[in-house]
Amino acid sequence: MEINEKISLVTGGASGLGKATLISLAAKGARTILADLPSEKSKMVAEEIGAFFIPMDVTSTEEVEEGLKNIKQKVGNIDICVNCAGIAPAAMTLGKNGPHDFDVYSKTIGVNLTGMFNVVRLTSAYMASNKPNNDGERGVIINTSSIASTDGQRGQVAYASSKAGVAGMTLPLARDLGRFGIRVVAICPGIFDTPMLKTVKEDVRDQLAESVVFPKRLGQPKEFAQLVNFLIECPYINGENIRLDGGLRMV
Repeated sequence: MEINEKISLVTGGASGLGKATLISLAAKGARTILADLPSEKSKMVAEEIGAFFIPMDVTSTEEVEEGLKNIKQKVGNIDICVNCAGIAPAAMTLGKNGPHDFDVYSKTIGVNLTGMFNVVRLTSAYMASNKPNNDGERGVIINTSSIASTDGQRGQVAYASSKAGVAGMTLPLARDLGRFGIRVVAICPGIFDTPMLKTVKEDVRDQLAESVVFPKRLGQPKEFAQLVNFLIECPYINGENIRLDGGLRMV
């Protein structure tokens, strides 16, 4: 699918991978929509990029439905959806203070997995009515999983299981939506230099970078955005989970 002039929704677009994706899509001529929790930061980033801002909690069916309706009325039908909204709490299943907080686990699953599916299921209904291109394509959905989906480390049980769910839904989503001309792909990033890692100490960040095969550094959000662009433009990639990790295998 050509990116130029396509209406592109990015959830979690106010920072990190989502922001880099919006910037990259805008540079290729897309009509960008930033969806994120309501905040002054979200509004400022949208204004900086020239994106249409939609306040949205992905776990709320009502907010997603209202946001998509607003997009339809003010911008048009969505062609591209990139789901980057996510959280990454760290906790041991059994730690010094007792068992893992169940509410924290449930919230992680709610945002990273069921929230993502909520956006996919509702967005696909709009995409299905798009006019198909010469290849019969009506839309592209790109979800964000993680290498933690298969390489989950200690303290990552909530995050890893949520991202394993995202990876697990890729193929059935592609099969469900293929008859409407909608492709579904997931990216599994490794260790990226995003706000999620800003709280990690510098020496720990250096150790993480050293564990990457090559190049020995953290991934850059713009590299995630480069892959997003490629996946949108290459029509024969579908139903696939693609690692983007510099060869890293976490242990």
